[in-house]
Amino acid sequence: MNGITIILSLLSGVALFLFGMSLMGDGLKRVAGNKLELVLYKLTNTPLKGLLLGTVVTAIIQSSSATTVMVVGFVNSGMMQVAQAIGIIMGANIGTSITGWILCLSYVDGSSGVAQLLSTATISAVVAIVGIIFKTFLKKMVYKNIGDIMLGFAILMNGMQMMSGAVAPLKENEHFVNMLTMFTNPLAGILVGIIFTAILQSASASVGILQALSMTGSISFAAALPITMGIGVGAACPVLLSSIGTNRNGKRTALIYLINDLFGMVFWSIAFYSVNAVVHFDFMNTTMRPVTIALMNSVFRLATILLLIPFIPLIEKLVFRLVKDDPEELEDLADFDLLEERFLVYPALAIGQCHTAMNGMAKKARKNIYRSISLLSDFSHDKYQKVQEKENLIDKYEDKLGTYLMQLTGTEMSMPQTKQVSKFLHTISDFERLSDHAVNISEVANELSERKTSFSADAQSEVEVLSAAVKEIVDLTVEAFSEDNLHMAVRIEPLRELVGMLCNELKNRHVSRLREGKCELKQGFAFNDLLTNYERIAAHCSNVAVAMLELEAAEFDTHEYLKSMRQMKNEQYMECFDEYARKYDMTHTKQAEEKAVKEKTVKEGKNPKKNKKRQRNG
Repeated sequence: MNGITIILSLLSGVALFLFGMSLMGDGLKRVAGNKLELVLYKLTNTPLKGLLLGTVVTAIIQSSSATTVMVVGFVNSGMMQVAQAIGIIMGANIGTSITGWILCLSYVDGSSGVAQLLSTATISAVVAIVGIIFKTFLKKMVYKNIGDIMLGFAILMNGMQMMSGAVAPLKENEHFVNMLTMFTNPLAGILVGIIFTAILQSASASVGILQALSMTGSISFAAALPITMGIGVGAACPVLLSSIGTNRNGKRTALIYLINDLFGMVFWSIAFYSVNAVVHFDFMNTTMRPVTIALMNSVFRLATILLLIPFIPLIEKLVFRLVKDDPEELEDLADFDLLEERFLVYPALAIGQCHTAMNGMAKKARKNIYRSISLLSDFSHDKYQKVQEKENLIDKYEDKLGTYLMQLTGTEMSMPQTKQVSKFLHTISDFERLSDHAVNISEVANELSERKTSFSADAQSEVEVLSAAVKEIVDLTVEAFSEDNLHMAVRIEPLRELVGMLCNELKNRHVSRLREGKCELKQGFAFNDLLTNYERIAAHCSNVAVAMLELEAAEFDTHEYLKSMRQMKNEQYMECFDEYARKYDMTHTKQAEEKAVKEKTVKEGKNPKKNKKRQRNG
């Protein structure tokens, strides 16, 4: 029973420690606002800066995992390069050792005078009282956040005291002392450090427990060193978990954290124990205390990083070799680096760079539409996630291109250049909206997949024809824009009108199927949403064509053209429209529907005339 009480007390202490550390770290992050994140991805142009920043930020938020997870997010979103992340992650490995020194305060004790004032109980009590006053009675949010930091610190200290109190009786336990001597075996100690930290998902917590155990007087240097080595590797577990669902650069960044600690563990294990086998160090049986464990942890981590700094370029090459690029992803790489500010003083060059970047944006939007349409017939969760991921990339295109073009409007440009910039400003939102509709289509596919349902055979056949028309209008728009081809641009509006007519016709057909009970209502909503998105895609393609034609207004009367196109239906328009109408003729699908109805009525022995009358009444 005594053993159960000790285990429960120890686990309670661990729980308080983890909660206090989390509360303190969250409060610190809220006080700093977004400043920590801004510092992380803006001031990391050299490995040394990254190393220092990673150390400082991790020392503040008390978690190397939290810092690295943040960096994984930056790299995954494209804000930071993998090379920039390496220095920060190395710094995070050093910064996390600061927690061990803070925890040493929990072992300060005294019975009288100044020593009593500096004891853990006194410090924790004062900090807790001030923290609760800040959190409860002060109005400003910044003071409430400071209150959280103080309360987190007090809870953390109490957790450490509880852990120490729980294990204190074990110093007299012969079985416990014998068990700890097992860890003097380097392999056993490393495995314990890895497994224990992977379970707790906190290197600081593992070091804290090791410090608490050291108060029993049973932890020697020989046992503490391999456990400390293993702790670093185990701390990579939450970082690796955070990389699930990220792109390849995000996975590479998470892998850097593991490689740093794994290399340090392997190198120092071989180096230290090889020398010890020859020299036989006298300090191996030295009894460890909380301060000496904090010192050993800091020295080990600092030595590992100093050893690895010269090999940063090799580490980058290694993670790229371990996580290889997908040819499809290489095609999707953003080309934001084209938008150099130094080109702004040369408008012709800057406009050319914008056009190239916009071509990339248009092609990525087209590819996202293709991905989403393919999900309707062959749903894949990975492909669905990729649609969402690429939508974020296209949003960044809109933001960066919009900002760059607005800067360009402030420079001196000729009239044709001004018109070109105006065209780009109009069309970037249309290309971004194309990708938005791709996301909407993927949501329709996801809904059908989750409900384990699908469109009827007739509806599926109609969707395939309409999807082909939508793909063609998107292809036509992207190619016309990329090549500045007005002859292709004038063909977009007739196809847009046909797509609109097909969408209306399919909506009417679907209503009829719903009345006849061939389709369920839940399919009806999904089908209607799909048609609406197809219609809007065609409309945005038309907007791009109009913007292109307006640019040539001096040589090409756009408004007259649109008027004749939409109202008078001139010869060129009608030729294009008839060509597309023949290409995407749905008469055969209608005939197949009517034939199926007729066969059904004959098979069931019903009178077709009465059946038609019943349908009209329904």
